[in-house]
Amino acid sequence: METNQKKESLWTPFINGLVKENPTFVLMLGMCPTLAVTTSAINGLGMGLTTTVVLMLSNIIISALRNIIPDKVRIPAFIVIIASFVTIVGQFLEAYLPALNSALGMFIPLIVVNCIILGRAEAFASKHGVMASAMDGLGMGLGFSVALTLIGCVREILGSFSVFGISFKEPLESIGMTPIAIFVMAPGAFFVLAGLNALMSVIRDKQLAAGKESKIRAGSCSHDCASCGEDGCAHRFYDEKGQDKPVGKKD
Repeated sequence: METNQKKESLWTPFINGLVKENPTFVLMLGMCPTLAVTTSAINGLGMGLTTTVVLMLSNIIISALRNIIPDKVRIPAFIVIIASFVTIVGQFLEAYLPALNSALGMFIPLIVVNCIILGRAEAFASKHGVMASAMDGLGMGLGFSVALTLIGCVREILGSFSVFGISFKEPLESIGMTPIAIFVMAPGAFFVLAGLNALMSVIRDKQLAAGKESKIRAGSCSHDCASCGEDGCAHRFYDEKGQDKPVGKKD
């Protein structure tokens, strides 16, 4: 019985990162790479998986060292650990995936200051065990990867009539359709992100209207911000359906 409960508790942070607290569609974190590199699906997937590797490995090391790192220097220590993994991953991409490395460019070293990675280090890995932190990193990373890939797919399909290197431009142009170039430009990223977030809101509202527990949180608060205490967020709380509770009330 205890083993099953332990397994279930390990899957909880994974599911939260993937769906309930998706860093892009729910928490609205990491917007810089989200908007900048998703001009194509492969770029979004590459950026997402690169971030996942760094996030998972840094979570594991930070969790393992959480009782050793002095509290006063924890943030610099976290950054050093994260920067080490970013350097390793960057060197790997440069050696084995030069095309992707060139496409992502400066956004690979900027992973060091990605608020998703530093936020999970401070809010989760520094307070939980190694396995739970690994699952949290994996869930958050894959959630970020899915979001970036989805945004990249929509932008690439609408903006250039292709996806993952497969072009269907000629048959569409033969019936009078032309690519909408704005979707592969900067404004297109905002349009697609807004549209997908609106879709998430519609799904959540339908779940709540049907009396079901929503799998998507109602806002960007994840209850584990660095400024929050052990009792959760100091400003907002959610009931079991994902609805906001009045300020100051909690279970």
